[in-house]
Amino acid sequence: MIGVLNKMIMRDLVKTLSAVLSVLVVIIVSRKFIRVLDQVIEGQIASDTLLVILGLKMLIACVTFLPAATFMALLMVLGRMYRDNEMAAISSAGGGVFTLYRAIFLVLFPLSIGAGYLSMNVAPWAENQIELRTHHDQESADIRGLVAGKFSEYSHGDIVFYVEKITADKQLEHIFVQHRQNDSVAIIYAHSGYLANLEDGQYIILHQGERVQGKVGDLNYAIEKFDEYAVRIDTKVSPLVSGKQAVAFSDLWQSSASVDIAEIQRRFAIPLGILLLGFIAVPLAELSPRGGVYGNMLIGFIIYFSYGNLLSVSQSWVLKQAIPAWMGLASVNGLLLVLGCLLLARFYGWKWLKQAFGKRGKSV
Repeated sequence: MIGVLNKMIMRDLVKTLSAVLSVLVVIIVSRKFIRVLDQVIEGQIASDTLLVILGLKMLIACVTFLPAATFMALLMVLGRMYRDNEMAAISSAGGGVFTLYRAIFLVLFPLSIGAGYLSMNVAPWAENQIELRTHHDQESADIRGLVAGKFSEYSHGDIVFYVEKITADKQLEHIFVQHRQNDSVAIIYAHSGYLANLEDGQYIILHQGERVQGKVGDLNYAIEKFDEYAVRIDTKVSPLVSGKQAVAFSDLWQSSASVDIAEIQRRFAIPLGILLLGFIAVPLAELSPRGGVYGNMLIGFIIYFSYGNLLSVSQSWVLKQAIPAWMGLASVNGLLLVLGCLLLARFYGWKWLKQAFGKRGKSV
């Protein structure tokens, strides 16, 4: 049965976690949104893809920063409880460290399971979708941005288009084209035209026009009129190379490569981080009971960033095969577990902890 105290702590933790995670995601995604917006302005990404990529990046950011948001939310909730003397009331009523851990892990345990699924499956899927959509848009970037009344460059400046009018059925009227091929330059004017997808690429089919071609600096030019003329826009044809963060977990699990093992450990670190950071948050919140709600946040930040940096270092060592694969994940998380035990011993004492957990375990 979930008691009143457990419900109160769980409710405060969920509300604070939602608020902290929302702020972190907005800050991180806002910075990435500016970069994506620059690509949209440059024509590398379609404007209708922008919101899709933004939503996928928000999903990835939620998974990535869930351990940090959980840790910060715990420190804030427990710090407030110390400030409002709620911890003293819990202790006077017979509650102790086990009472706090039970209420906290009623939230953290299912949260870590959900985070594990998101980290293993959903986040890689989102990364893969971003790479697929970005690659598709970059391949078709040469035909994007064709606007009436504006000069547009394509194929790194080798083709310059000017269209006076674009009708509702995508027909082009009064078209000017400058097409550069090596040292030769062709100036084309056509009365009308349209875009066409042919087997070997994207073309603009021109009707009723005139073409002038020659070398820059020479006086020898060829002038010809045509009823129909096609100008090919060189599309970017390049294979899609997916990053390891976009690879499915089943493919990583079957691989024995060090880079795949390091990626598996990075994904496992998210649910483990939620549980271990929650474990050390209880004694850490008592470090500065007179410092207000945020009195212990500085030490919490130092611990979290040290933990994150050590995870990155251990993964790089696994990648370089400097340490065994099992040690990469066990060493850093084991160190965090030892730190939590030391904090508990520092503030509660080993003998008291043994008695407290023993009594609570029997009563439960």
